[in-house]
Formats: sequence, structure tokens, C-alpha cells
Amino acid sequence: MKSEDKVGLVGTGMLGNAVGLHLLKTGYDLTAYNRTREKTLGLEKNGASIVDSPMDVARSSDLVITCVKDANAVKSVSFEKNGIVEGRHENLVVADMSTINPIESRKIANKLNDFNIVMLDIPVMGGPNVAIKGELVLMVSGDENAFNKHKKIFEVIARQVFFLGKNGVAHSVKLALNLQIVMLALAISEGITLARASSVDPEVFLKILNSTYFKTGMSENKAYKMIKDKFEPTFTLKNMKKDLGTINETAKSLGLNLPMSFKAEELYRTAIEDGFGDLDYTGILAYLKQATKTENLQN
Repeated sequence: MKSEDKVGLVGTGMLGNAVGLHLLKTGYDLTAYNRTREKTLGLEKNGASIVDSPMDVARSSDLVITCVKDANAVKSVSFEKNGIVEGRHENLVVADMSTINPIESRKIANKLNDFNIVMLDIPVMGGPNVAIKGELVLMVSGDENAFNKHKKIFEVIARQVFFLGKNGVAHSVKLALNLQIVMLALAISEGITLARASSVDPEVFLKILNSTYFKTGMSENKAYKMIKDKFEPTFTLKNMKKDLGTINETAKSLGLNLPMSFKAEELYRTAIEDGFGDLDYTGILAYLKQATKTENLQN
């Protein structure tokens, strides 16, 4: 075991669980906590120590990775009763893998600093299917000395690691990247919808698209599941809507107006209201399919 680096994990949803399993597979000591304990069973089965609070994770770890829903959840596991700060010790580093507003991230980092805890931002690109193999792309911002101290762990988690500077920067880049993902999902979904309405086999549409400069990883892979109405979630539609909200909040705080992002959030919100929230984010195609049918019936 690599006992010189004791890693903690707070938040074992789909992504956190996959990261944890990969760390265990590569020989790291792992202490984990999740509000719903049942979601830690796979980690426990593979050798993780499961504890009762974020405080207990911090006490047992040199580096605590938080992978939770949003900034409020990061604050909760950090500062509320039995939170990370109550388990603080010398040289403790918290690395936040959640997707949150960069301004909120800086506030959290400053508050953790008041407790002599260093915070790094470590958002990632890639879902559980690549996290389980250690093939994420990881962006880091915060204290460079803390980054260098734990760099080898990040290089186990990810195939590429980018250090970007001060706290908040990595989260800004993550949001900008997620914006690319949602726009690709919408473009492919509307392209498939238009092709179908024109009596074109969607597979033919994808074959032509993927023969051009405009092909993407999504059009070459996920799109073939999309046209078969397979939307098993690697990242849910409702989580993508949450990230769109964070993108728009961040843009507003920077004095920006991102019109396409605003429209996308509206569309995803409507899809959730119509019952599509638990599908993969590419399930926006299923919503468009239903919405198109409804509109045709009304006409």
C-alpha cells in the first residue's frame, strides 16, 4: 500500500465511486463517507474504510477529495457539525472535484484557510466509465505547493493534469468545457430530429457527419446510443441543468450574457418538468422527440 498518502473521499455518487475504486485498485489507502451509506458498499467491498462523517474522513487522511452536488453541499460537508474542519490536522489538504461556481469556490477556500486547511480545485472531464480506468482529464487551481505534494495522486486519477493558477480558475474552465458538451448534445439531438422528420435514417446522418471535419467524440460514440433511445446516465439531465444554472450565475457575476447558455438552461428545465431529468444528459433528444410529436398533434 502507498501508506505515505492516505486519501479521503467525501461523496460517492457515480463519479466519486469510480474515482475511489480506481484509487483502491492502484494501491491507495482510502477512507470514504457518503450521506447515503449504501452508496459506499462497493468501496467497502474493495478495501475502503467507511466512516460516519466528513470529520472522520479528515482525521484519517492527508488529502480529502470532495465530490458532491454543488457549492452548498461542499460548505455542508466542510463546515457543519462533524464536518471536515472538525477533523483538521497539520498539512490537511482538501481537493474539491465538484462542479461549482468559481466565486463560491474562492470563498470556501478562504474559509478553509481560516482553519489552516489548504483547498485545491480539481474538477474533471470524463464520466464514471473513464474514471474507473484513471483516464479523466483533471484541472487544478489553488496552492501550487499543495498541488505538487499530491500531484502523483492526481496523475493516478487522470491521464492528463493541468495546473491553472489561483483558486477558482479550474472551476471556470470546467464550466466553459461543460458548455461545449451541452451545446454538442443539443446540436446532435436537433440534427437527428431534423433528419428523422425528413425520412433520413439517423444512422446515415451520423455516418455522414462523422465523415466530416465536424465529427466529435459524442457523434462517434454516444450518438449511436441516442438514436436507439438508450439514455443510461453517466451524467444525468438534471445534473446538466444544475451546471447550466451555475454557468449562467457565473456569467452574470462576471457581467456577461451568454444567450445560448440561457436558452439551453430553459430547455433543460422544461425537459425535467416533463419527466426526463433522470435520463443521461443526451436524453434531451427524447424530450425533443416527445415535444415534436405533441406539436404535430396540436397542428
